[in-house]
Amino acid sequence: MFTVMGATGHTGGVVADRLLAAGKKVRAIGRSTDRLQPLTKRGAEPAVGDANEVAFLTSAFQGAEGVYAMVPPDYAAPDQRAYYNRIGAAIENALRSSGVRKVVFLSSLGGERSEGTGPITGLHDLEERFRRLGIDLLVLRPGYFYENFYSSLGLIKHQGINGGAMEPEIPVTMTATNDIGAVAAEELIGGKFNGTGVRELLGPRDYTMSEATRILGGKIGKPDLKYVRFPDAEFAKALVQAGFSQGAADAFVEMSQAFNTGKIRSLEGRNPRNTTPTTFEKFADQLAAAYRKM
Repeated sequence: MFTVMGATGHTGGVVADRLLAAGKKVRAIGRSTDRLQPLTKRGAEPAVGDANEVAFLTSAFQGAEGVYAMVPPDYAAPDQRAYYNRIGAAIENALRSSGVRKVVFLSSLGGERSEGTGPITGLHDLEERFRRLGIDLLVLRPGYFYENFYSSLGLIKHQGINGGAMEPEIPVTMTATNDIGAVAAEELIGGKFNGTGVRELLGPRDYTMSEATRILGGKIGKPDLKYVRFPDAEFAKALVQAGFSQGAADAFVEMSQAFNTGKIRSLEGRNPRNTTPTTFEKFADQLAAAYRKM
């Protein structure tokens, strides 16, 4: 049996789906019984609760031969690093108490850095926490999620531009969350990872924000769609207006700066093991479908 955190989310949902399709028993962790229903109907055991609670996680991990661990986002948390560490401490204690020996953990490119990468510093802290457990740990480090572009659709719809705090012409490693979930499920099923290892997930190639914007524009009938580099303060203000805490907004500005300066980058270079298949050109069809429904 495998326990999957974030089983109703972008990556955890794919992990749970792939495990069930392979005939594996799945305990699916989520915050909502209703949202877990599609997995429950397929035979998953629902575990509804809060990832902050050690007792809940310990029960959910109990008896699992492997766990997919991740931190559900909370952009309202005023201190993102503290939030990650609070969840991380709960996961760590639950792993100790439950005796789970194999964990696939979702981190990020830049997870090796202890400072200067915004919310990724919290993932760095968790990587270090889990390394000290002495378990078989596989750390997944994907790039910038394609799915982040969903948050740009309203801006495109209402102002006719895409924009953010990242530089327009800097190549960025980008990854589809579906590919991340597929790799995590594959690694759990295979169970061949031992000790502590890192697997980067880099997508098929890098894209600049300008290029990705042009690709998306072509899909929605706006071939001249432009990407605008917003001043950091304006970008942070827009995030706060969208519901981010000021601390989270500042952390995301710092993360954008880290992409701009190359602090967040692959350490391996692209190779067959870390190259995932989904192109942005293909993924943009999903973005275009969502745009047309707005």
